Amino acid sequence: QVQLVESGGGLVQAGGSLRLSCAASGRTFSSYGMGWFRQAPGKEREFVAAISWSGSNTVSADSVKGRFTISRDNAKNTVDLQMNSLKPEDTAVYYCASASGAHSDSRLSQYAYWGQGTQVFVSS
Repeated sequence: QVQLVESGGGLVQAGGSLRLSCAASGRTFSSYGMGWFRQAPGKEREFVAAISWSGSNTVSADSVKGRFTISRDNAKNTVDLQMNSLKPEDTAVYYCASASGAHSDSRLSQYAYWGQGTQVFVSS
């Protein structure tokens, strides 16, 4: 059974930083792409960033480019999201997801497994 467990969310002031982490188990972690998505109240879940199986390819949403960085450690079965220069509009529940394939992918439909989410709140 695949499990994804996020951690690292919390309350931060605008301009601050947070680092989210996702621990994966139950499948060969290093064979699959991973992604981070977020969902704000009243809005649909949206893509944030994704990384390929090897970590050599990443893609991110325009809204977070230059501020958020996704990385992975295949030895530890973890994927992280470093979030800098946070804005109030970054407030959301952040979800870790494991892709059906090996590549980095921005499409929500390409993710087979999801974590339970971690709340990030950015105050102005």
